[in-house]
Amino acid sequence: MKQSADTIRIIQIIDSLEAGGAERMAVSYANALASSIAFSGLVVTRGEGPLKEHVEDGVSYLFLNRKKMMDLGALYRLRKFVKQHRVNVVHAHSTSFFIAFLLKLTCPSLRLVWHDHYGDSEFLSNRPIGALQMVASFFSGIIAVNQKLKVWAEQKLNCSNIIYLPNFPSKENNSTAATILKGIPGKRIVCLANLRLQKDHFLLLDVACKLKLSYPEWTFHLVGKDFEDDYSQKIKDLIVAFDLEKNVFLYGTKNDIPFILKQSTIGILTSQSEGLPVALLEYGWYKKPVVVTAVGEISTLVANGTNGFVVPAQQDVLFYEALVLLIKCDALQLEFGEALYQTVSHHNSGTSVIIQYLNWLQNSYK
Repeated sequence: MKQSADTIRIIQIIDSLEAGGAERMAVSYANALASSIAFSGLVVTRGEGPLKEHVEDGVSYLFLNRKKMMDLGALYRLRKFVKQHRVNVVHAHSTSFFIAFLLKLTCPSLRLVWHDHYGDSEFLSNRPIGALQMVASFFSGIIAVNQKLKVWAEQKLNCSNIIYLPNFPSKENNSTAATILKGIPGKRIVCLANLRLQKDHFLLLDVACKLKLSYPEWTFHLVGKDFEDDYSQKIKDLIVAFDLEKNVFLYGTKNDIPFILKQSTIGILTSQSEGLPVALLEYGWYKKPVVVTAVGEISTLVANGTNGFVVPAQQDVLFYEALVLLIKCDALQLEFGEALYQTVSHHNSGTSVIIQYLNWLQNSYK
């Protein structure tokens, strides 16, 4: 039986508000739904972060401060919030599915939707699956951020109601303008990616070494969370070893992405594995020409030579050559930037995705 949008009351659940793709989408869904349904809430389970300031006033917000997997106090606070606001749909993102499952046990009438943002979709055979298989029968539906994850869920999880919904760029109305990029205006290459192995910053550094010889005035600007682990330390060590201190700059987590992109000329992603990266959507939304790797759903958005350049992963020479083609031609930069904007605005706008999402919810009531 189909349910009207004005009776749907949804909370998004996410483990933190650090500046990652899943976290951005949890905030974006909560914000976008606030004007479309009866109630939109956002529950953060373990840790707050810089994305908190992007939660709009129309969204009811709760931080649980959950300390352990079986935190009964946090579960009680969540249940109280759900009862208070008469929530009927719980939309759990990524690893927050477990507390949502515990909530479902205490409130059986709730509809539980799980949103799979798994970033290593090129390496699904290595994915831990035990906990998911245990609770999947409690899901009313699953949302996958790319087709590979959709197929994987259909094959591995006991849930028949599975949909692919693309990510979409957020408006970020509350964004500040604080980060001043180093380097020369008009000659800045930005990479929006947390410092994780799958993002393959080593490829970026190889390209930076080549570009330093041919176009030394161009600089790379790496924006994303530094987990201060072995991977990030190796990146920093290589920047020094390759003598790139004046060519590659690390900024860590930043909360003013629109302002950063306005200062940038070209957007890149050097990933070995992706879903549909929110960073790519943001590049498109701000009309940045791109060079990206052919992983995940990237090639469904970027057509090589039409609205950007797409090269195979881990191919530093091909990536460098594509980047040089953009650097050498201002007109091509403008053409690609405008074309990618048109693609994103037509196929990945928040409005179109939310319409699909609500139709799916309304038509899938059992």
